[in-house]
Amino acid sequence: MNFNEKLINLRKSKGLSQEELGNELKVSRQTISKWESCQSYPDFQRLVLLSDYFGLTLDELVRDIDVQEVREKNLNNEKLSSIYSDMNEAKSFIRVCLTIGVVVLIFFAMIVTYGIFFVK
Repeated sequence: MNFNEKLINLRKSKGLSQEELGNELKVSRQTISKWESCQSYPDFQRLVLLSDYFGLTLDELVRDIDVQEVREKNLNNEKLSSIYSDMNEAKSFIRVCLTIGVVVLIFFAMIVTYGIFFVK
């Protein structure tokens, strides 16, 4: 049995909704949904909380997890985080450039205005 199937069975055996389990673990319902649909896996801290909550050892909880799949998902998540970080840095750089450009335009507009109205 895969981790996601095990989690679904454990949650349902306690009669919990995804939201109720999420509240117990201090995560969102969407996070539980992602774990149950194999879109992501819990971090170590959440695994410990899950094992305590369901009264299982960590070994019982995570046995049969495809470790290579977890590694690949973590690598993909790291790549996505890196891309988002780079995009945020680029947005900040563009904002700074736009701000500088606006200041320069205002400066030249003031020079032109001064020349039109005050220099004769």
